[in-house]
Amino acid sequence: MGFFYLFLLVLFSWSCHGLQTYQTQLLLQIRKHLEYPSQLQILDNYNGDLCNLSAMSNLTISCQDNFVTEFKIRGDKVANVSDFNGYAIPSKTLSKTFSIDSLVTTLTRLTSLKVLSLVSLGIWGPLPDKIHRLYSLEFLDLSSNFMFGSIPPQISRMVKLQTITLDGNYFNDTIPNTLDSLSNLSVLSFRGNRLKGQFPSSICRISSLKDVAMCHNKLSGKLPDLSSLTRLRVLDVRENRFDSELPVMPQGLVTALLAKNLFSGEIPAQFGVLSHLQHLDLSFNQLSGAPPSALFDLPSISYLNLASNVLSGSLPEHLTCGSKLGFVDISNNKLVGVLPSCLDNKSDKRVVKYGGNCLSTDGQQQHQGLYCKEANTRRSGRKIAVLVAIIVVSVLLLMLLAFGILILFQRCRPRRTFETHILQKVVQDNPTTGVSSEVLANARFISEVARLGTQGAPICRLFSMEELEEATNNFDSSMFMGEGFTGKLYKGRLENGTYVAIRSLTLQKKYSIQNLKVRLDFLSKLHHPHLVGLLGHCIAGGVQDDSGASKVFLVYDYVPNGNYRMHLSETCPEKVLKWSDRLAILIDVAKAVHFLHTGVIPGVYNNRLKTNNILLDEHRLAKLSDYGMFIIMEENEKLEAKRESLKSSQRKTLEDDVYNFGFILLESLVGPIVSGKGETFLLNEMILYHTLQVSFGSQDGQKRIVDPTVLTTCSQESLSIVVSITGKCICPEPSSRPSFEDVLWNLQYAAQVQAAADADQKSDSTS
Repeated sequence: MGFFYLFLLVLFSWSCHGLQTYQTQLLLQIRKHLEYPSQLQILDNYNGDLCNLSAMSNLTISCQDNFVTEFKIRGDKVANVSDFNGYAIPSKTLSKTFSIDSLVTTLTRLTSLKVLSLVSLGIWGPLPDKIHRLYSLEFLDLSSNFMFGSIPPQISRMVKLQTITLDGNYFNDTIPNTLDSLSNLSVLSFRGNRLKGQFPSSICRISSLKDVAMCHNKLSGKLPDLSSLTRLRVLDVRENRFDSELPVMPQGLVTALLAKNLFSGEIPAQFGVLSHLQHLDLSFNQLSGAPPSALFDLPSISYLNLASNVLSGSLPEHLTCGSKLGFVDISNNKLVGVLPSCLDNKSDKRVVKYGGNCLSTDGQQQHQGLYCKEANTRRSGRKIAVLVAIIVVSVLLLMLLAFGILILFQRCRPRRTFETHILQKVVQDNPTTGVSSEVLANARFISEVARLGTQGAPICRLFSMEELEEATNNFDSSMFMGEGFTGKLYKGRLENGTYVAIRSLTLQKKYSIQNLKVRLDFLSKLHHPHLVGLLGHCIAGGVQDDSGASKVFLVYDYVPNGNYRMHLSETCPEKVLKWSDRLAILIDVAKAVHFLHTGVIPGVYNNRLKTNNILLDEHRLAKLSDYGMFIIMEENEKLEAKRESLKSSQRKTLEDDVYNFGFILLESLVGPIVSGKGETFLLNEMILYHTLQVSFGSQDGQKRIVDPTVLTTCSQESLSIVVSITGKCICPEPSSRPSFEDVLWNLQYAAQVQAAADADQKSDSTS
């Protein structure tokens, strides 16, 4: 009997090993279909259990019972082609021989797969119908590829799906109207495609939805009533062609981004009772009438943008603004009358933009009264026309009475129904909302948070002074880590054993506690893999909202492996940063800054970018520190509102993040000696700019100035790409500098070129 059990044990072990081997073979086939991306090079000589492979930033493989349940790859082939026509593009997409059908067929053999993420891998072609065979899938992300055609209707058969993300592709057909079978779906994101047709009514029947993002497409027609989506928190349909009136929204909505469409009519009164609404952007539409007062006083509203519509009439002189309202934009409309006191710029509590109207104020530039009179006259004319129409209809109804009591009785009920419908429509057409265009960017950040499932992320913690003193041994000199422009930095250890970095910050301006908490709360919500996380704070010298504070302690994640500049100075061969290592760090930082610029509302600029503020963790992953300090250190809101200030524009030029990032690129090329040459080297931008062009323009010039480690580990093409983008970043003319999106794209392209060169070199050395 003992031998029998031993036989069963051996047989079971063999079968498990067989299953694992089969799963491994499938992964190797997928690698072949994807044309051997660098992210899967680890499979070449890896003899261990793939299920125990440590998760990396660009590759995750997880298993359960020896079956692959999670497969995530993030490549470097960014879908950034304006004229993609459905064919392979060298160095952008996978090759002409690539078959998306074969790839999906192999993927469907991973029958236990629950999470699939294939991002920026150059996958091109129509998404095959057989994708529905991944019946166990709960999370699907195929963002930033080159898929086109229609979204397969069979996707609605994947009933376990909770998240679908197809952002940044080239789908150019209508959205299937069968998605209501996905009863577990919480995130539906089709951003940045070429989708056309109407918003599918079936989406309104997916009661589990929390996040709907369909911005940057070509959807048109009517946006339907969304009130049935009781769990919806984020709606982003910016930059489409919707031309209806604004629909009814669900009561729990937090962010509504409807800018840059063709919405018309007045803002529905129902918007004024959305008690959870924090961000509303209705800018760049064709909305008319007076903006509803209730919108400004919603209990949770923080961003409101009604800019660039045809809103008319006047705002109540005693308008009330909500306590959390921090940004309002009513500019470029046809508003008249007095600017309410809660919208003036005398308080530092909120930023208000109201230029381009006909308001009676000495503030931002206004038009002459005649400019807005026409709109208000038309509005009055419409009221008169409606009144005349009502009179005419009434006369006609009276004439109908002459046909007899019987006919009148028969038609009485239908007429009441008709009148009730008209009354309801008048109420619905009565506007009560508005929001900010910058909010639009922030909405994208909020949408990202929802999509990544970070609802459970810890909120900003309020530390006591006693906790920080205990963590730092009463700020002992042994815990002192350094001092910079933003104050002293200490290492600390919390009661639970967690190591933290504590920044002691002396404020240039004394804020109220409430004002400061608003700023700190905003910073604490900036979550990104390459930002040092703000865990909490301690405000010294006050706990009451009406008291003032001039000092604050910021508690950050502790990043243990030093800063980028220190690593650039490293001379030990085992620790020196090769060119590919530097590119990876630069890409990480560029992603973080791009997020700060475009993924948050309002955008976070002037981030004091320098190599000292780039920290590296134990895996050499870069994390940006000291970002957003201007939010606390400076009176940014007033600078934002008063753009006429020459000093402000000069600061924007000198502290431009792209410009400062150019010097980080420069130090990556030539080493930290750049920072050691003194202020005279950095101040004369014109000399530096032309020196860069000349020095890097020849092989001899490169040998004189480029770090030897870079020269011996880089390909000439990769180096040239970075040299070119560096020159553009530090260009003396700000208008000629690239966007951070362009910087990021060039760095990723340089890394791709370098990876190909390294692979070729490895192949040559083994042959």
